[in-house]
Order: sequence, then C-alpha cells, then structure tokens
Amino acid sequence: MPPTSPTRPINPQVQKLVADIGNQFAVQGEFVLGEEIDSGHINSTYRASYRLPDGAVERYIFQAINRNVFKDPYAVMTNVELVTHHINGKVLRRKHDLGGQTLNLFPARVGGFWVEDAQGAVWRCYNHIEDCVTYNIVENERQAYQAAHAFGAFQDLVSDLDASVIIDTIPDFHNTRKRYDRLAEIIAADPCGRLESVRAEVDFIQARETLVDILLDLAAAGQIPLRVTHNDTKINNVMIDAQTDEAVCVIDLDTVMPGLALYDFGDLIRTATSPAAEDEQDLSKVKMQMPMFEALVRGYLDTAGGFLNETEVRYLAFSGKLITLEVAIRFLTDYLEGDVYFKIHRPGQNLDRCRNQIQLVREIEAQEPAMNAFVELQRRQAR
Repeated sequence: MPPTSPTRPINPQVQKLVADIGNQFAVQGEFVLGEEIDSGHINSTYRASYRLPDGAVERYIFQAINRNVFKDPYAVMTNVELVTHHINGKVLRRKHDLGGQTLNLFPARVGGFWVEDAQGAVWRCYNHIEDCVTYNIVENERQAYQAAHAFGAFQDLVSDLDASVIIDTIPDFHNTRKRYDRLAEIIAADPCGRLESVRAEVDFIQARETLVDILLDLAAAGQIPLRVTHNDTKINNVMIDAQTDEAVCVIDLDTVMPGLALYDFGDLIRTATSPAAEDEQDLSKVKMQMPMFEALVRGYLDTAGGFLNETEVRYLAFSGKLITLEVAIRFLTDYLEGDVYFKIHRPGQNLDRCRNQIQLVREIEAQEPAMNAFVELQRRQAR
C-alpha cells in the first residue's frame, strides 16, 4: 500500500517562502527544493531538501500552524516543546542517540522553537523521519496492533511528565457532561427547526445520559489519574517503517493536553474497529470488529500496561463506547445548530455521521461482555 502523504510541487513564490522560513531555523546545508505534503486538513506542511557540503541531502519538515483552528499557537508550541524534549531526553538516555525515530524540534536561529512570517503565521521545524509511511485506514489486525502499540508507547514515554505543566489548549475537549449539556441546550432551542427529524437519535442519546459521568466521576474520586494525552489517536498519526511495517513514532502533537488515558484508547476503538467511513449512510456496514479490538488491546497493553492502574484497564472497553457516544453527541449538536463546526460536503452529512456513531455504540454494547472478558484475560496473563 502506498504512503498516504504524497508531496506536490509548489510555485516559485511559495518556494521562496519555504526557503526564507528555513533560513530562520538552525538547519544545515543549502536549500534545494520545497514540496508541499498533501496530508491533513489543518496545518500547511512542507518538506524541504538541503544539500550538505559532502553532497548528501538532508530533509526537514516546516509547518505553519493554522491560527483559525489553534487560537493560541504559542500555547500549542509550548506543549509540543515540552513533550518532544521529554521524549527525546528519555530516548537519548535509553539508546544513547536519537536515531531519527522520534519527532525533534529544531531551534530558531534567534532562539526558541518557532518563528513568525510577515503575515503572522507561526512556523516550526521538525526532523524528517526517512523511509516511513502513514496510512489513513486500519485494514488489518497488524496495523491495529501497531497503532495501539505506538500510542501506548507515547503515553508510556510521557507518563512521568506532570500533566499540570501542559496547557489545556482546548478546554473541556473530552468533558462528556458538558458535551451532553450543550446538546440539551440546543435541543431546547432548536435553532434551525430540525429537532423533529432526529427524535430517534435524541432518544438514544438521552437514554444513555448516565454514561457521560462515569469516567469524570472516577477521575474526581482519584481512581483514574490525569495524564498527558494525545487526543487524536488515528492511524494516520503514526509513522510506519516502510521496510518492517512497524510503528516508529506518533506525530501531530498539536492536541496534546491533560486528560485521561482512556480518552485516547477509546478513540482508537472508535476509529480502528469499524470498516465503515465515518459518514457511511449504509449502517449495515458499521461493525465493531472483535479481532481489531483484540489487536488494539494487545498492542496498547504491551506498551502502556506498565503504568496504567487496574481501574484504567477495567474501563478500556467502556472507553470506546463513551468516546463514540461523545462524538455522536457532537455531530448531532452541530447538525441541530446548522452545521457550524464540522465541515460538510452535502446536506445531512453531520446527521449521517451521528447515526454512524450511534450504530457503532450499538455494536459495542452488543459485544461489551466479550470485550471486557478479553481485557480481563489479558490483564491476568500480564501478571
């Protein structure tokens, strides 16, 4: 399968911009070429090649942070700097060299790890990890295992980083009680007159209101700790070695925030166990594939099992149901508000997304006893 992050040529004006940005970072060599990486929907990302005096070519990643999405890019960069330095320090101590297998920020020549261009865009520079690919869809159990293994390894590397030093750049991102209460407000207001068409979806969500407080209550009681979490655990945020097909490192750290480890694993279940696209209208295609779930559990516990407490492990299967329900709530809220947050490409797309997530919740509920039994088996075997 080819990499899903192809590059495309850029015009001379953008070439000059990339070269000018590169001159402001502590990179080596003479600028040769800039290419846009055609991946992601938020930031603008470029790969730049530099020729060294011995003729070798070194490549770097330059990325402009989208200020429309990230209102405080400096807070985002503070978090990224803290996390990458923490991870790099641990990798350095373990391996005695960075080995190119982790994200590494390059400093600006004037100090710090970001620069601003004339338009006020905030730029950063990463190492380019060679011979790696990314994938958009989990197609088999090996990929599911590798994705979970990578995110578990990421959480393990930052498990001793004080979550209180990480800035909460998107407050209440996974506060499921506030997400539910916001939906209730929109249901009461019905600003676009769409409520009558979604009574079944509203009833389904309201019948599961008690679920939204479970992890929050456990956290408030001190039974599950606040940790540093990734908050975007899709397989396309994992670099895969093109030769070995093994996970190398996790990328896209913009949403790193304080949170619960279960939020990350829950979103892995949501995004990796169903073969259907998120807006698939044929709900018969929405499945919670048990072999994929089992691969996720094995991969995650192989790397994260050492720091998770027993309560966190016990709620692994539940986390998938909760996060899927949360996303259904968000899609339904946006549909009732008039599609003001999530981009749509056709009428009713957010409602289709909501129905898709609701169907996945049903699938998880039907198999939850078996999911919990598998987690318990893995827990016992790890003793």
